[in-house]
Amino acid sequence: MPESPKTVVIISANIEWAAILEIVPDLNLQTSPYGQWFSTDFEIHKKTEPVIFFRGGWGKVSAAASAQYVINQWSPELLVNLGTCGGFKGKIETGALILAEKTIIYDIIEQMLDADEAIDDYTTEIDLSWLQQPYPQEVLRTTLVSGDRDLIADDIPKLKEKYGAVAGDWESGAIAWVAALNKKRCLILRGVTDLVGADGGEAYDGNVQVFIDNAAKILKPLVHHLPNWLSQAY
Repeated sequence: MPESPKTVVIISANIEWAAILEIVPDLNLQTSPYGQWFSTDFEIHKKTEPVIFFRGGWGKVSAAASAQYVINQWSPELLVNLGTCGGFKGKIETGALILAEKTIIYDIIEQMLDADEAIDDYTTEIDLSWLQQPYPQEVLRTTLVSGDRDLIADDIPKLKEKYGAVAGDWESGAIAWVAALNKKRCLILRGVTDLVGADGGEAYDGNVQVFIDNAAKILKPLVHHLPNWLSQAY
């Protein structure tokens, strides 16, 4: 097992992990309570650095628990989450890459006290002061909203108006919150695989292949450019 790698990359969804296994060759797969992981080497500042890719699992429960697990196991300097998200139709395009500067867990329903206060407790401002422009890839720095649900068309107007969001996912809010709690730097890069609007979602109702195909297209350049992102971290 690698000793104290500087970076651990968490991959959340099963389909995203399947894409990663196609992208990164010659894997020596290991297992954890959350699924598979492997270590691979990248050249950063002309030096070979081990980077762990870890299957964290889908949804907030697995995302939070696995993020804490990798921090306890390896204490990396940087926690990275590469993945996908659904975009709000009319606000962003398929294939766009989001660099999360804030995450909000929005699917909290509080009927006894203040609902906004509850959501504020799980809102994370991500410190990106260590990054320098130009970034290795063209990105939109913005807020990602997270919930244990696919985006629901009726929710999108509120998510746009209240939080200024343009896309949502299942896990980034939990990962960013755990990283902040442990005072670890966090980098979340997620690409838009499909759009959701008033007329529904492109990948819904039996069209999941849209998500599968676009997830692979998004993750390949993310892995390719990862050493350039990491070169700014250390």
